[in-house]
Amino acid sequence: MPKIKRINHIAIVVEDIDTALNFWSKTLGLELSHLEEVEDQKSLVAFLPTGESEVELVTPTSDDSGIARFLSKRGPGIHHICFEVDDIEAILEQLAEQDVRLINETPIIGTGGKKIAFIHPESTHGVLIELYELTPQEPEIRLRRTRALANRVLAEGYSKATAARSFLRDFRN
Repeated sequence: MPKIKRINHIAIVVEDIDTALNFWSKTLGLELSHLEEVEDQKSLVAFLPTGESEVELVTPTSDDSGIARFLSKRGPGIHHICFEVDDIEAILEQLAEQDVRLINETPIIGTGGKKIAFIHPESTHGVLIELYELTPQEPEIRLRRTRALANRVLAEGYSKATAARSFLRDFRN
């Protein structure tokens, strides 16, 4: 019989990731392990491990994302609770047999390459639940996404520095 292994993370939607990180890192002392842009979900996620779980701070990168709609409708706050499972397909089948309303009837690939699926809040007394199963590809995909974000940040920083130098040269002349 498939089972839930543990709470993997709690996702919190935030308006400004830097302000949120200031509280969660500096005030509460949680260390940021990494940032990851999830392009298909149009969001940026900050991962803050705590014990065997994580707090994930999520902010939209586009006004037309699901996270942006959530933020607009409900404001910042807890978005979902994620449970790690040992066999996501079997659990989804078991839930469907019990007439649980699923957002994803089959798993999709989420952050880092893990298999994920969501249970609709109508079936969980108002809480969005994510189920996730680790895949062997997760470390490779997470590294690739983290490198892509780092490269983008470096490129943006370089172009801003170049523009600032150009402005200062023009200003002196």
